[in-house]
Amino acid sequence: MTSHTVAAAALGVAGLFVFATAAQAARYPVSDDTAFGAWHAATTTDAGQRHFRALEAESYSDAILSVNATEGVCHLPWLELRVTLKETQSESRAVNLVPARLRVDQTPIMETMAEFIVEEGDDGFYSHFYLGELDALLARMSEGEQLFIGFEQGSATPWTMTFDLDGAGQAIQEMQRRCAGA
Repeated sequence: MTSHTVAAAALGVAGLFVFATAAQAARYPVSDDTAFGAWHAATTTDAGQRHFRALEAESYSDAILSVNATEGVCHLPWLELRVTLKETQSESRAVNLVPARLRVDQTPIMETMAEFIVEEGDDGFYSHFYLGELDALLARMSEGEQLFIGFEQGSATPWTMTFDLDGAGQAIQEMQRRCAGA
């Protein structure tokens, strides 16, 4: 199942989807975009607050995986998946909370929950992961080749995605360096 198929099912939206680029992942000005293999490190600004991102937008034309940190709270990074939808959303809301599994290469599976969110005025569908072991996942991502993500869908086949980790370690380190230096 493709990334946009499950997003459409979760939202009850049918139709075609548009494609995202790394720059479109953030609705805010992007600066300092540096490539590291399949990953990028970038800085965005929202209402004067800077966010630092390590992101991968090459594995899917309509999805971006990112590790994010905000100036002043660099010790609280988060993992986010964004899927581009056909339509700009008319309201901000949490759509669902589902069990999710993450795995780097053949390491043990990390079980967690993912919250599906849409934001008013945005054409993205976001998955935020509640990870108590984010540091361990980031360390695995820095050394691994692929990140596998699976979302439970009740009795339906799980929605799965795989992201390339080439350059993830360098992009994450650069994101952390920038945030610490802010």
